[in-house]
Parts: sequence; structure tokens; C-alpha cells
Amino acid sequence: MDKEQLKQQVVRAIDEHRNEIIEIGEQIFKNPELGYKEYKTSALVKEVFQKLGLPYEENLAITGVKALAKGKNHDIKVAIMGELDAVVSPAHPCADPVTGAAHACGHNAQIASMLGAAMGLIFGNVLDKLDGDVAFMAVPAEEYVELEFRERLRDEGKIKFFGGKQEFIRIGAFDDIDMAMMVHSTGGVEEKKAFVYGGAIGFIGKTIRYKGKEAHAGAEPDKGINALNAAMLGLMAIHVQRETFRDEDQVRVHPIITKGGDLVNIVPADVRLETYVRAKTIDAVVNANEKVNRALKAGAYAVGAEVEINEIPGYMPLEQDPTLSHLFAENIQSFIGRENIIEGVDLTGSTDAGDVSLIMPTLHPTVGGFSGNAHSKDFKITDPEMVYIIPAKAMALTVVDLLFDEAKLAKELKAKFKPKFTKASYLKFWDELIKQ
Repeated sequence: MDKEQLKQQVVRAIDEHRNEIIEIGEQIFKNPELGYKEYKTSALVKEVFQKLGLPYEENLAITGVKALAKGKNHDIKVAIMGELDAVVSPAHPCADPVTGAAHACGHNAQIASMLGAAMGLIFGNVLDKLDGDVAFMAVPAEEYVELEFRERLRDEGKIKFFGGKQEFIRIGAFDDIDMAMMVHSTGGVEEKKAFVYGGAIGFIGKTIRYKGKEAHAGAEPDKGINALNAAMLGLMAIHVQRETFRDEDQVRVHPIITKGGDLVNIVPADVRLETYVRAKTIDAVVNANEKVNRALKAGAYAVGAEVEINEIPGYMPLEQDPTLSHLFAENIQSFIGRENIIEGVDLTGSTDAGDVSLIMPTLHPTVGGFSGNAHSKDFKITDPEMVYIIPAKAMALTVVDLLFDEAKLAKELKAKFKPKFTKASYLKFWDELIKQ
């Protein structure tokens, strides 16, 4: 049987299970859960894996699930990923009334298309014709939210990283994976369009605490040390650094004051800030972060206050593999037309898929079929075929390309890939950064 016949079997199998795949996506949409709390969604994924006869590992990074479908040999393993979590969007009409969680970013479609790809490969009876294995990974906590909750999980030793894929790297869930793929939404694009080859910026998170000395603000301000003044000087020092950020590095620093003092008649002694430092490359993130920290320390020095800077590992820049992107584009064009494939449009935010992409070849295109801006109350699915079914087909067909004919294409891709990090150097990078 040739490769095109295998692909036809995959497509037919997904079409035969079309309604089931859409129902899975809709069920997840109606039950949004925030990161590291996705128990209902995780249970649904496990139920589908059981129906597919796939053995799986559970409770990975608290709620994650990883299943394995075996090919006729096991030299290469390709992962198809989906994200379990919702985002906080309390004004969304389908938001959870208690938590404010809503699937205003399309992660429900990711899980459905990941499971749809599994159905295509399994029910299409092609795995025994492929020279490699396929892992299906439901990963928690991509959205960088509820930081205090995640800090508690970290303090309790349950996680080290705030992002689910980062945790998967740390605990070894990617140790046996050679390359990975997933598909994300593009907010505000209702047409059948796919965006390939794009990157995304990385970031470091940080919380800052300025500590001064209390005094009566009216009677004896000279006896106090104004932590708010220290913070304002620190923020101004960040602003005067902006002209040193290169345009091509896409540096973004956007601090907020989360506590400005206690009472108006007391010299502020406890002032707190939060910020991200974002940039397009690792070197640019590190460089900008050093400048920001220097500026924050300068504010404290100027007034004699103290400053504590707590570095929080953010996400790495996303660097998509061009070969995987090409294969995906070739496979999806038969469903949406070549004219609807747009190349080189970068994502405007960040994703922990970036961390994976610097360790192994990674595919992370985005697709249309959604109205409203991402993370907004207006975000919704307008084209179920485009968001659930077509990505499932395109990913499954890309797997066939990679693993057909002794997995020659996958082996060539693995051999020529030059990772920015190994698992060990990746973990060391974050360890050293947050200890500074």
C-alpha cells in the first residue's frame, strides 16, 4: 500500500468520527478549567484513550495524560500535543461563574483535534504500516495565570515551572520524544486560513518588592524611607532603557504596581510590582532582563530602600521547524487551498511550546475558524470543521509523511536538527537565572 492510500484511509476515518470529535471539543468548551486544575478535561481525554485502546500515563504534572500508539518499529516517536486549560475571561458568556475560566483561546479545539488525529491513525488502520510510534499528549497549564496558586504548588513541591510543557520537560515526559506538533487558534479570523512558519516571543516573569521605612507622612516624613518613591524611580529607570532595546529584538517590558502602600498618612514601606520582560530571542530576553534589574535596583539605591527581585521562569521564544511547517502546509492545503496558507506571521504572545521547540523539532501553526479576539468575551468558534476536523487531518497526514518508508523523513529531520538546549542545559539555564 502506498503513502497516498494510507492518507486516504486516515482522512476517511476522521470523517467517519467527525461528529464525535466535534462533540469532544464542545464538551470541553462547556467545562472550562484553569491550569493544573483540569480534572474533568483530563478524565474525558483518558476516557477517549480507553475507547481507542491506547495505554496511557496519567497525573503527569498533576493533570497531564500521555498515550502511546505503536508502529511497526520504534526508532522514532512523534508527539501530537493539545492543551487542557482555559484562560481567565469572566465576562465571556460561557465562563465558569465561580472561577471565571473560559475557553477563550481555543484549547478545547486543540484537545479535540489531537484526539481526532489519534482516531484517524488508529481507525484508519495505518499504524502497522508506519515505522515509528506516535504519542498523544494532553498537557496542562499553558496559560500563564493564577500565579499565586502556582507559587503555592511550587512551594509544596508539586511543580517547579508554571507552564505545563516546561513541567513535562522537567519530569521526563519528553525524554522519549523526537519531535512534536500541535495546532493553535487565531483569534478574529473566521475564514479557513492557516498560518505557518511563525515565531513567538519569550519572556521572564518577575515580582518586585521595595522595602522602606514607615513614618508619619505628615508629621515626620523625614524619618521614613519611601518605598513608593523607590519604585517610581525604578520604573522611570526602566523607561529610559527603552531606547537601548533593538527593534528587531521586539523587547516588551510592561510593569504594574500591585501594592502602593498601606495608608495615605504613612510613608509607604511595602510596595510591590509585577512585570514580564519579553523578547524574540533568548539572548535578547537575558540582556533586557539585566537592564531591567539594574534599573529596579537603582530606584532602591537612590532613596536608601531595599529591593527584592523574584525571577519567575517564563517561556522561551518559539522557533518552528521549517521541514515540519512545510509538511503541514502541504497537507492542509488540500482542505483549504494553497491561497489560504499564510507564511511567516509571528504570534503576538508567548507559549510554552517555545520551550519544546528549542529542544526538539516542533510544529505550532495557527488556524482560523474563530471570531472575536483571543482571551476576550467575544471569542467563539464559528467553523467547527476548520478548528476541529481539518487540523486533525493535517497533523495525522504529517505523521504519515514522517513515519512512512522506514521513517526516512523523520530520521533525516532528527539528524539535521541543532537544538538550542538539551534537557540538562535547559533546566540549568532557568536554575541559574532565577538564582541571580
